[in-house]
Amino acid sequence: MQSTFRTPGGVTLGIEHFGDGAAPLVLLAGGTTMLSWPDSLCTALARGGRHVVRYDLRDSGASSTVDPDAPAYTLRDLAADAAALARGLDDQPAQLAGIGVGGMVAQVAALDHPDAFSALTLAGTRPVAPGPVDDDLPDHDAATMSRAFALPLPDWSDRAAVAQSAAARAEILGDDPAAARATAERIFDRTPDPRPAVQMANQLGLVFAKLDCGPRWRERLPELTIPTLVVHGRRDPFFPLGNGEALAREIPDARLLVLDRAATKIPDAAAEVAAAMLAL
Repeated sequence: MQSTFRTPGGVTLGIEHFGDGAAPLVLLAGGTTMLSWPDSLCTALARGGRHVVRYDLRDSGASSTVDPDAPAYTLRDLAADAAALARGLDDQPAQLAGIGVGGMVAQVAALDHPDAFSALTLAGTRPVAPGPVDDDLPDHDAATMSRAFALPLPDWSDRAAVAQSAAARAEILGDDPAAARATAERIFDRTPDPRPAVQMANQLGLVFAKLDCGPRWRERLPELTIPTLVVHGRRDPFFPLGNGEALAREIPDARLLVLDRAATKIPDAAAEVAAAMLAL
């Protein structure tokens, strides 16, 4: 079931529910759209007795869009959105999960709003913000990024061109091109604003590169005391595995689940991810 949620600050968040609304809440922060989380994973978590809510970050999907070229909010505002949504949907702390840049939101949300969350899952992300990476962390694979950035940008008003571009990018990154094409088509269809800048923001998540993401939070990771699962694809060239290993090392008692065949996305068939999340 799809709906919207309005935060106390007046931000509209597009959300989708799976499972029984009275069950313990699992909140899935998109990276940046909710479709970053596979339908199969959401369904498996719901079958396991959880109320699953995946949502779009600001400037994507059905959430508030103002100007993705100049976002007037910060990473910490996005973290506050997650906490407001968790509190608004359940009177008990929620399990929070973030993927990609949504994983950065999830880390800050768990640190800044510890009362709102009972467990944490971080998938395909890293412990520092977009931009220059710490010396001890692996940066984006240079050869892969060179190939990806060499791709011409599509006509963002052309659904077929956008889908083809997503498939080509996925092939370079090591993800499933067919799945990427299908997801891009769904993202295109649910983007309410036809402006090219908005379509690009939905497809590529480039808004994040323009956010104020300070101050740093990596040094605060040892403060986390909730059960934490770190999921990472062994073949991820964008945030290479060392980033997930650092998260698992620096968050007390975190479990690291490495998906041997995965790159930047959680495969639809990754049942072990649902099982590990249900075990938190």
